[in-house]
Amino acid sequence: MIRRGRKEGWLKLPTSALPAWSAMNNITYNGVKIGHLPGYEDRGSTVIAARYLNGGEEAPLIHVSRDMVLSLELVHDHAKSDQDFREVIAALGEFGRVGETSRGAILTFILMQAFTACPMPSKKRGVTHPFSEYIKFLPEELLPTFWSESERALLIGTTLRPALEAKMKSLYREFDLLRASTKQISWCRDLWWDEIEGLIDYDDWKQCDAMYRSRALEFPGIGDSMVAGIDMANHASGEMTGALYETDSNGDAILLLLDQKHIGPGDEVTITYGDKKGACEMLFSYGFIEDSMTSAREMFLDLEIPDDDPLKRAKNAIATTAPGFRLYEDHNATSWESDYVWLICVNEEDGLRFQIVQSIDGDQELQISWQGKEIDDIQLLRPQLLEDARWDIFQLRAVTVIQSRVESQLLSLSETDDKAISTTYGENTSIRPKAYSDALKLRSLERKLLEQAYENFEQQKSQLLQSDTVHQYLASAAREGPGDEGDEEDFS
Repeated sequence: MIRRGRKEGWLKLPTSALPAWSAMNNITYNGVKIGHLPGYEDRGSTVIAARYLNGGEEAPLIHVSRDMVLSLELVHDHAKSDQDFREVIAALGEFGRVGETSRGAILTFILMQAFTACPMPSKKRGVTHPFSEYIKFLPEELLPTFWSESERALLIGTTLRPALEAKMKSLYREFDLLRASTKQISWCRDLWWDEIEGLIDYDDWKQCDAMYRSRALEFPGIGDSMVAGIDMANHASGEMTGALYETDSNGDAILLLLDQKHIGPGDEVTITYGDKKGACEMLFSYGFIEDSMTSAREMFLDLEIPDDDPLKRAKNAIATTAPGFRLYEDHNATSWESDYVWLICVNEEDGLRFQIVQSIDGDQELQISWQGKEIDDIQLLRPQLLEDARWDIFQLRAVTVIQSRVESQLLSLSETDDKAISTTYGENTSIRPKAYSDALKLRSLERKLLEQAYENFEQQKSQLLQSDTVHQYLASAAREGPGDEGDEEDFS
């Protein structure tokens, strides 16, 4: 429906119509306009200076009244006056319940507003909101969720590949929930899901996800929101950022020029989506990698507890954190953070214990302890290990596990590099030039970070192997010999 609406024109408006729409909906512009940068039309609309802008002297560049901020608050208010929408939200249960989650309610609102704009149904359903017109100004987002199978194959070996696969499965589960839940509503069954006349399909849900995910900003006091006008601003990090978004004393959304920033007429006014966001997240959420980005910045690599670990089932049952680690740049080196890895690095012979206990209400639950001290949260395991005299040993185990995973990721990239680079793209193929260049840039940036990390971890291992604690531990393990509890560990 949404793709069709853009093609046929009933869900598409030129940005030249945006000023009139803004004036009708309490959105004001001060010294800026929304349009296309000459030479960068393929990047869609952005915020452009209409005159010379002086940092520290300007009133808000864009002012958006709170009732035009697409947040849970707006969805809640709209549901009060739209019985059809309220019926859909109620059918979705927890996923669509206003106040429980922003994503389910907001995506369903966007879908409903696109539906109300559709001229096909003979009997209209839903109440039109001004956002029904605003989404007509939004460009079609080319996020990786819309990449072809051939384009997604270029991501094999990158951290985006598993993240994208998980996202596609999650989107389909959400869509399946939407369809199954609303089929019980007679008008939804006829207008949305009829095998011949039904208007809604999986692509529509992906379109709603892309609109929201690529434009959602976290506003103080409001939460994750889409803000008409302000969400047209493109991203630039560091010194290239020109403005910031904020809420004023009335709870309205405003765009403020940064102090000391001076922007000439016709130049772009940018915001930052997050200076520390990595290349993978930028491409995943926004569909591009910043031109100035020379490093992947960060990535998440999954981990698995070895099958020969006798406590594997118990560890997985107790784990409340993501099964992996975050690898990131730390000045001129690399570092990592993870609570999960410490579960891999210690076992029963070290002092880790699991036992079944009975809770106050009579239920049985799994309890974890270290050296006889109960641990309420897995995040508290590392502080306990830090106080242990064997801390250097545990660190060495962790770095060895992390480095091994980095090595396997590098190998996966290397094994698929030649095929990715030599892939034919462009005209008469299913691979668009932008998808090809973005995929190869991601591969290059992630390889650079992984190679740097491997070398840094090799240095850390060398330093830890000089520790007296480690020397004594390895000597003791060697004396006990193979086959004993103290089997010598491989830290190579």
